[in-house]
Amino acid sequence: MFVVVIMGCDRNVEIIAHRGASYLAPENTMASVLLAWQLEADAVEVDVYLSKDNRIVVIHDKNTKRTAGVDMEVAQASVDQLRQLDVGRHKDARYAGEKIPFIEEVLDSVPPEKRLYIEIKCDQAIVPYLKQAMDQSGKIRQIVVISFNFDVVKEVKHVMPEVPVYWLAGTRRDNETEEYLPHDPAWIAQVKQHGIDGLDVHYAGLTESFAKDALSAGLGLYVWTVNDPTEALRVEQLGVHGITTDRPAWLRSQMKNERIK
Repeated sequence: MFVVVIMGCDRNVEIIAHRGASYLAPENTMASVLLAWQLEADAVEVDVYLSKDNRIVVIHDKNTKRTAGVDMEVAQASVDQLRQLDVGRHKDARYAGEKIPFIEEVLDSVPPEKRLYIEIKCDQAIVPYLKQAMDQSGKIRQIVVISFNFDVVKEVKHVMPEVPVYWLAGTRRDNETEEYLPHDPAWIAQVKQHGIDGLDVHYAGLTESFAKDALSAGLGLYVWTVNDPTEALRVEQLGVHGITTDRPAWLRSQMKNERIK
């Protein structure tokens, strides 16, 4: 399911809240997710790992040091250990006590007509557990799965062919100048060959030719993580289906203001 792009009109691109409304609230927490829905984001993106006892938990890093101040490997910890941690206080004292969410909690929060982007940060072992959670949620038609790991992307598409799956890719830099390089057009052929639904790429490497080729190939085309209205309007004009941002309401407002100037 893609969002139709109508050039020059408001809300013509899906605005996806990166780790929830992470500019304002602690990333990958229920506070951040719920705030994103309140701010009328079209979708929310969260990151997931599999715990030692095979529960899917929502966290970006492979350990908890950055967000909880305790160095615990997610894959080697039980959910009882993980859920004792405070992952809100590092953002602001107002969020003290925020726990690492289960994916089921996030799924339960998704309103009708909204979407949830689930980024898998670990390997394929998570896939059967994710399928079970998605099936039980009753919201499988509202879910998109993304990953930088191409083997994971292929496995998800094999196990859940009805679910949109996009391959994540970053932007390369020139070794000498440090300037961003255009995305590799070979990625388009790669995802088409394996039946993957689209690409979710870093905005800086997105060129007009890459966007044109991806869209002409019938792929979904998304970008991350854009907090600059000028850059957001640039990629919108290139025809992207969605923009991931830390500031969903602010970015939408700024884009609207720029369009009417």
